[in-house]
Amino acid sequence: MRTFDFFGRLSRAFQDYPSLSRIIVVSTISGGGLIAYAEANTYNGSRGHIAHADAITSNGAHGIASSEAVPKKKKVVLLGTGWAGMSFLKDLNNPSYEVEVVSPRNFFVFTPLLPSVTCGKVEARSIVEPIRNIIRKKNVDISFSEAECVKIDPQNKKIYCRATVNSKLKGEEEFAVDYDYLIIAVGAQVNTFNTPGVEQNCHFLKEVEDAQKIRKNVIESFEKASLPNLSDEERKKILHFVIVGGGPTGVEFAAELYDFVNEDVVKLYPKVREFVKITLLEATDHILNMFDKRITNFAEGKFGRDGIDVKLGSMVTKIDDNEISTKARGNGNTTNTPYGMVLWSTGIGPRPLIKEFMKQIGQGNRRALATDEWLRVEGFDTIYALGDCATINQRKVMEDISEIFKKADKDESGTLTVKEFQEIIDDICERYPQVELYLKSKQVRNIVDLLKEAKGDAAKESIELNIEEFKSALSQVDSQMKNLPATAQVANQQGAYLAKCFNRMEECEKNPEGPARFRGTGRHRFHPFRYRHLGQFAPLGGEQTAAQLPGDWVSIGHSSQWLWYSVYASKQVSWRTRALVVSDWVRRFIFGRDTSGI
Repeated sequence: MRTFDFFGRLSRAFQDYPSLSRIIVVSTISGGGLIAYAEANTYNGSRGHIAHADAITSNGAHGIASSEAVPKKKKVVLLGTGWAGMSFLKDLNNPSYEVEVVSPRNFFVFTPLLPSVTCGKVEARSIVEPIRNIIRKKNVDISFSEAECVKIDPQNKKIYCRATVNSKLKGEEEFAVDYDYLIIAVGAQVNTFNTPGVEQNCHFLKEVEDAQKIRKNVIESFEKASLPNLSDEERKKILHFVIVGGGPTGVEFAAELYDFVNEDVVKLYPKVREFVKITLLEATDHILNMFDKRITNFAEGKFGRDGIDVKLGSMVTKIDDNEISTKARGNGNTTNTPYGMVLWSTGIGPRPLIKEFMKQIGQGNRRALATDEWLRVEGFDTIYALGDCATINQRKVMEDISEIFKKADKDESGTLTVKEFQEIIDDICERYPQVELYLKSKQVRNIVDLLKEAKGDAAKESIELNIEEFKSALSQVDSQMKNLPATAQVANQQGAYLAKCFNRMEECEKNPEGPARFRGTGRHRFHPFRYRHLGQFAPLGGEQTAAQLPGDWVSIGHSSQWLWYSVYASKQVSWRTRALVVSDWVRRFIFGRDTSGI
């Protein structure tokens, strides 16, 4: 009984004093845990002094509450609990809003670790955090509804939802929600490119349920191939794992599967090891196209040495129950190959809700919702879209070139001097980020040097440009415009940015802090969103990872694997998931991967 008393008191201590659990995790992993601890302390410290959302206004010296004096809260509806939605909720601390979260899933998933779930390296529950755990710690009025939004009515500021929880209670399954601000962060779905048989015969890897299905299928494949009544050809077919798509997800799953086979399967299924084959199909010339060429070449070489069959320039044309059909780019030869399991990981496309909404607002020909640089859906001041469901439609310099010239030409002389231009150069670079990218590509120190070069007299400090010369100097700037990648890192930063805007909405209404308006007067309320790339990882198996960090810094090998462990531990959404993920890694080092398939 004393033992149970001790553990009971210990459990209550961890709940009452979460810093105890933090100390344990920090001592478990070096480097990454310390980063995580500092990061969490910063967040908790900034949150600790926020006034409660239901603050009461005092009336007179005796502090009598006056309900009439309490201003009505603005209603914010958030669709989605992915990276963008979670980040917005964690960073929002303005109590003047009433927030309602609507999502078909009541948890957040740390998606970069989904490939690790497929082969038992990490448990599924270790990478999910209930949304109610996140919102209960907030001093903001936040509610949650487990439902799916099926229609957006921007004219009446309503959304229509359908409950996703199974219930036998009588009542309306659909309901409407009013909003003052709508934040769309529903993510995207897998893009099948209308390839026949993909929906029916392939696995995807977007949700935690997908990872669990793959894990079960992998284990069942080895169990089935171990049955005594099968021929060698049948075993080869069952144990042929095909991955379509050579992006980060496909490459990481191939690496995880290879490690699982060589570190665990050889011990448990020794008789079928020789029949295992892993094939990676990529339609372009290289895998990991978004990475540095050094990483791409190393990954292709390592997979070749490991025996993973990488087929480049192979486009999938059809998938039936038993065979996958591919067409080789160049000669057009078609090949039919038997398979046991196929993972489809070739890109993303808009969800049905987004498709319908885009048609409704005249964006039907786009691949994602178009927003401005402040993440507002084009044409709507109170609707925001972020994450994989949206893309920023960066405004072109040449669309505003005449207004920029007029704004700079304060003396209305019809020409622009260097001094006049320097007064607005910061606003131009902030409003149009492609300017800095163009200067970098041209290897020019600043935009003034570019103007001198356009004038053809770089030696002179006092140059003057007319409107045509000004247009000529900036005519190629817009060629540097690029869309942001659909990654968790982008969505996370967008959610944090939007939360910061909402936190300072009233203050910035009175004192705008953004760049000058070239069309009109005054300044924009906020600084536009700017993505800051923090680097990316590509686990390649065998405790080797490729890391590409800012500044063209590339690292490949075992040291990068430990950096990967540290960063991914520190980026977990809570200390509970940090502890679980780290314990899963430790358990794998000691006991191997879980092969139960549950």
